[in-house]
Amino acid sequence: MEIVIIGIDCATDPKKVGLAKSVLKDGQLCLESAEQGCSGMNIATHIVQWISVPSPTLIALDAPLGWPSSLGDSLAPHSAGMPIEYPGNLLFRRETDRFIKSRIGKQPLDVGADRIARTALAALAILARLRELTSNPIPLAWNPALQQTSAIEVYPGGTLLSHGLPYQSYKNNSAEQRQMRAQIIEGLSALIEIPDPAPLLSKADTLDAVICCLAAADFLRGTTLPPENQSLAEKEGWIWVKAP
Repeated sequence: MEIVIIGIDCATDPKKVGLAKSVLKDGQLCLESAEQGCSGMNIATHIVQWISVPSPTLIALDAPLGWPSSLGDSLAPHSAGMPIEYPGNLLFRRETDRFIKSRIGKQPLDVGADRIARTALAALAILARLRELTSNPIPLAWNPALQQTSAIEVYPGGTLLSHGLPYQSYKNNSAEQRQMRAQIIEGLSALIEIPDPAPLLSKADTLDAVICCLAAADFLRGTTLPPENQSLAEKEGWIWVKAP
Protein backbone atom coordinates (compact mmCIF):
# COMPACT_ATOMS: atom_id res chain seq x y z
CA MET A 1 0.00 0.00 0.00
CA GLU A 2 1.17 3.52 -0.78
CA ILE A 3 1.14 5.94 2.16
CA VAL A 4 1.58 9.68 1.81
CA ILE A 5 3.75 11.29 4.50
CA ILE A 6 3.72 15.03 5.20
CA GLY A 7 6.60 16.44 7.24
CA ILE A 8 6.21 19.80 8.95
CA ASP A 9 9.09 21.58 10.67
CA CYS A 10 6.89 23.82 12.79
CA ALA A 11 7.44 27.47 13.73
CA THR A 12 5.37 30.44 14.85
CA ASP A 13 6.41 32.40 11.74
CA PRO A 14 5.14 30.82 8.47
CA LYS A 15 8.32 31.80 6.60
CA LYS A 16 10.32 29.64 9.01
CA VAL A 17 8.16 26.55 8.48
CA GLY A 18 9.62 23.71 6.45
CA LEU A 19 7.27 21.48 4.45
CA ALA A 20 7.81 18.15 2.74
CA LYS A 21 5.68 15.53 1.03
CA SER A 22 6.93 12.00 0.48
CA VAL A 23 5.47 8.63 -0.41
CA LEU A 24 6.27 5.29 1.23
CA LYS A 25 5.62 2.41 -1.17
CA ASP A 26 6.97 -1.12 -1.04
CA GLY A 27 9.34 -0.05 1.72
CA GLN A 28 10.89 2.74 -0.35
CA LEU A 29 10.57 6.36 0.75
CA CYS A 30 10.51 8.89 -2.09
CA LEU A 31 10.48 12.66 -1.64
CA GLU A 32 7.98 14.39 -3.92
CA SER A 33 8.06 17.98 -2.68
CA ALA A 34 10.12 20.07 -0.25
CA GLU A 35 9.65 23.77 0.28
CA GLN A 36 9.88 26.70 2.66
CA GLY A 37 6.88 28.62 3.94
CA CYS A 38 6.50 32.32 3.27
CA SER A 39 5.09 35.34 5.07
CA GLY A 40 1.33 35.29 5.32
CA MET A 41 1.04 31.65 4.24
CA ASN A 42 -1.72 29.59 5.83
CA ILE A 43 0.21 26.37 6.31
CA ALA A 44 -2.82 24.10 6.65
CA THR A 45 -4.53 25.52 3.58
CA HIS A 46 -1.32 25.12 1.61
CA ILE A 47 -0.71 21.46 2.44
CA VAL A 48 -4.27 20.13 2.61
CA GLN A 49 -4.05 19.24 -1.08
CA TRP A 50 -1.23 16.82 -0.21
CA ILE A 51 -3.50 14.71 1.98
CA SER A 52 -4.35 11.47 0.20
CA VAL A 53 -8.02 10.55 -0.12
CA PRO A 54 -9.26 7.90 0.54
CA SER A 55 -5.92 6.35 1.54
CA PRO A 56 -4.54 7.41 4.94
CA THR A 57 -1.88 10.10 5.21
CA LEU A 58 0.59 10.37 8.09
CA ILE A 59 1.46 13.91 9.22
CA ALA A 60 4.75 14.18 11.14
CA LEU A 61 5.21 17.39 13.12
CA ASP A 62 8.44 18.63 14.65
CA ALA A 63 6.87 20.24 17.73
CA PRO A 64 5.56 19.10 21.11
CA LEU A 65 1.90 18.13 20.91
CA GLY A 66 1.31 18.08 24.67
CA TRP A 67 2.55 19.41 28.00
CA PRO A 68 3.94 17.68 31.11
CA SER A 69 1.18 16.18 33.21
CA SER A 70 2.97 17.29 36.38
CA LEU A 71 2.97 20.90 35.17
CA GLY A 72 -0.80 21.02 34.85
CA ASP A 73 -1.30 19.21 38.16
CA SER A 74 0.99 21.68 39.95
CA LEU A 75 -0.23 24.94 38.43
CA ALA A 76 -3.98 24.37 38.73
CA PRO A 77 -4.07 24.79 42.56
CA HIS A 78 -1.07 27.11 42.78
CA SER A 79 -1.23 30.62 44.22
CA ALA A 80 1.36 33.33 43.65
CA GLY A 81 4.21 33.25 46.15
CA MET A 82 3.71 29.64 47.17
CA PRO A 83 6.32 26.94 46.47
CA ILE A 84 5.88 24.16 43.94
CA GLU A 85 7.05 20.81 45.23
CA TYR A 86 8.47 19.46 41.97
CA PRO A 87 12.05 19.55 40.68
CA GLY A 88 12.36 21.43 37.39
CA ASN A 89 13.16 18.40 35.25
CA LEU A 90 9.97 16.67 36.40
CA LEU A 91 7.89 19.82 36.16
CA PHE A 92 8.92 21.10 32.72
CA ARG A 93 9.86 17.90 30.87
CA ARG A 94 7.51 15.22 29.66
CA GLU A 95 8.14 11.52 30.11
CA THR A 96 8.96 11.28 26.40
CA ASP A 97 11.63 13.99 26.75
CA ARG A 98 13.35 12.08 29.56
CA PHE A 99 13.01 8.81 27.61
CA ILE A 100 14.60 10.26 24.46
CA LYS A 101 17.53 11.60 26.51
CA SER A 102 18.12 8.24 28.17
CA ARG A 103 17.77 6.10 25.02
CA ILE A 104 19.01 8.38 22.23
CA GLY A 105 21.35 10.67 24.16
CA LYS A 106 19.88 13.98 22.97
CA GLN A 107 17.67 16.23 25.10
CA PRO A 108 14.55 17.73 23.46
CA LEU A 109 13.61 21.27 24.45
CA ASP A 110 11.43 21.65 27.57
CA VAL A 111 7.94 22.56 26.38
CA GLY A 112 7.08 23.70 29.90
CA ALA A 113 9.97 26.16 30.19
CA ASP A 114 11.03 27.26 26.73
CA ARG A 115 9.84 29.28 23.74
CA ILE A 116 9.12 25.95 22.05
CA ALA A 117 5.74 26.18 23.82
CA ARG A 118 4.68 28.83 21.29
CA THR A 119 5.71 26.51 18.46
CA ALA A 120 3.65 23.77 20.08
CA LEU A 121 0.60 26.05 20.02
CA ALA A 122 1.23 26.79 16.33
CA ALA A 123 1.50 23.08 15.54
CA LEU A 124 -1.77 22.32 17.33
CA ALA A 125 -3.43 25.16 15.41
CA ILE A 126 -2.26 23.62 12.11
CA LEU A 127 -3.75 20.27 13.11
CA ALA A 128 -7.01 21.91 14.15
CA ARG A 129 -7.29 23.72 10.82
CA LEU A 130 -6.52 20.54 8.88
CA ARG A 131 -9.32 18.79 10.75
CA GLU A 132 -11.70 21.55 9.69
CA LEU A 133 -10.58 21.51 6.06
CA THR A 134 -10.75 17.72 5.69
CA SER A 135 -13.70 16.96 8.01
CA ASN A 136 -11.40 14.28 9.41
CA PRO A 137 -10.61 13.89 13.13
CA ILE A 138 -6.86 13.33 12.40
CA PRO A 139 -6.06 11.57 15.68
CA LEU A 140 -2.56 10.88 16.95
CA ALA A 141 -1.33 7.50 15.73
CA TRP A 142 -0.07 4.94 18.24
CA ASN A 143 0.79 2.05 15.92
CA PRO A 144 1.75 1.64 12.24
CA ALA A 145 -1.59 0.16 11.20
CA LEU A 146 -3.14 3.45 10.03
CA GLN A 147 -6.90 3.38 9.55
CA GLN A 148 -7.25 7.06 8.66
CA THR A 149 -5.21 10.20 8.23
CA SER A 150 -3.28 10.61 11.48
CA ALA A 151 -0.46 12.62 13.06
CA ILE A 152 2.64 11.93 15.12
CA GLU A 153 5.24 14.03 16.94
CA VAL A 154 8.82 13.64 15.73
CA TYR A 155 12.26 15.06 16.52
CA PRO A 156 14.66 15.53 13.58
CA GLY A 157 17.79 15.78 15.74
CA GLY A 158 16.96 12.49 17.44
CA THR A 159 16.14 10.84 14.13
CA LEU A 160 19.48 11.88 12.63
CA LEU A 161 21.31 10.60 15.69
CA SER A 162 19.44 7.29 15.66
CA HIS A 163 20.44 6.76 12.02
CA GLY A 164 24.08 7.57 12.72
CA LEU A 165 24.03 10.83 10.76
CA PRO A 166 25.43 14.26 11.76
CA TYR A 167 22.91 16.11 13.90
CA GLN A 168 24.62 19.31 15.06
CA SER A 169 25.72 22.63 13.57
CA TYR A 170 23.68 22.63 10.37
CA LYS A 171 20.98 25.23 11.02
CA ASN A 172 22.43 28.52 9.79
CA ASN A 173 23.72 29.65 6.39
CA SER A 174 27.43 29.82 7.10
CA ALA A 175 29.64 27.96 4.64
CA GLU A 176 30.55 25.43 7.33
CA GLN A 177 26.95 24.68 8.24
CA ARG A 178 25.86 24.46 4.60
CA GLN A 179 28.62 21.89 4.19
CA MET A 180 27.22 20.00 7.17
CA ARG A 181 23.79 20.03 5.52
CA ALA A 182 25.40 18.60 2.39
CA GLN A 183 26.83 15.76 4.48
CA ILE A 184 23.44 15.09 6.06
CA ILE A 185 21.74 15.07 2.64
CA GLU A 186 24.35 12.63 1.34
CA GLY A 187 23.57 10.30 4.24
CA LEU A 188 19.82 10.71 3.80
CA SER A 189 20.11 9.80 0.11
CA ALA A 190 20.71 6.19 1.15
CA LEU A 191 17.40 6.25 3.04
CA ILE A 192 15.22 8.55 0.92
CA GLU A 193 15.00 9.04 -2.82
CA ILE A 194 15.69 12.78 -3.18
CA PRO A 195 15.19 14.00 -6.76
CA ASP A 196 16.37 17.57 -6.05
CA PRO A 197 18.54 18.25 -2.97
CA ALA A 198 18.80 22.02 -3.62
CA PRO A 199 15.87 23.13 -1.37
CA LEU A 200 17.26 21.00 1.47
CA LEU A 201 20.71 22.49 1.11
CA SER A 202 19.31 26.02 0.92
CA LYS A 203 17.16 25.94 4.07
CA ALA A 204 17.63 23.91 7.25
CA ASP A 205 13.89 24.13 7.96
CA THR A 206 13.13 22.37 4.68
CA LEU A 207 15.76 19.75 5.44
CA ASP A 208 14.18 19.17 8.86
CA ALA A 209 10.78 18.67 7.20
CA VAL A 210 12.30 15.89 5.09
CA ILE A 211 13.82 14.33 8.21
CA CYS A 212 10.30 14.43 9.70
CA CYS A 213 9.22 12.25 6.76
CA LEU A 214 12.03 9.80 7.53
CA ALA A 215 10.90 9.62 11.18
CA ALA A 216 7.36 8.89 10.00
CA ALA A 217 8.64 6.13 7.71
CA ASP A 218 10.50 4.63 10.69
CA PHE A 219 7.21 4.69 12.61
CA LEU A 220 5.32 2.99 9.79
CA ARG A 221 8.03 0.30 9.54
CA GLY A 222 7.63 -0.43 13.25
CA THR A 223 11.21 0.48 14.19
CA THR A 224 10.45 3.38 16.56
CA LEU A 225 10.47 3.19 20.35
CA PRO A 226 6.96 3.02 21.90
CA PRO A 227 5.87 4.48 25.24
CA GLU A 228 5.99 2.31 28.33
CA ASN A 229 3.04 4.19 29.86
CA GLN A 230 0.43 4.50 27.12
CA SER A 231 -2.09 6.52 29.14
CA LEU A 232 0.55 9.08 30.16
CA ALA A 233 1.75 9.35 26.55
CA GLU A 234 -1.81 10.00 25.38
CA LYS A 235 -1.95 12.88 27.88
CA GLU A 236 1.51 14.39 27.29
CA GLY A 237 2.36 13.31 23.74
CA TRP A 238 5.13 11.01 22.52
CA ILE A 239 8.17 11.57 20.32
CA TRP A 240 8.60 8.73 17.81
CA VAL A 241 12.28 8.00 17.18
CA LYS A 242 13.92 4.93 15.72
CA ALA A 243 15.84 2.70 18.10
CA PRO A 244 19.53 3.60 17.64
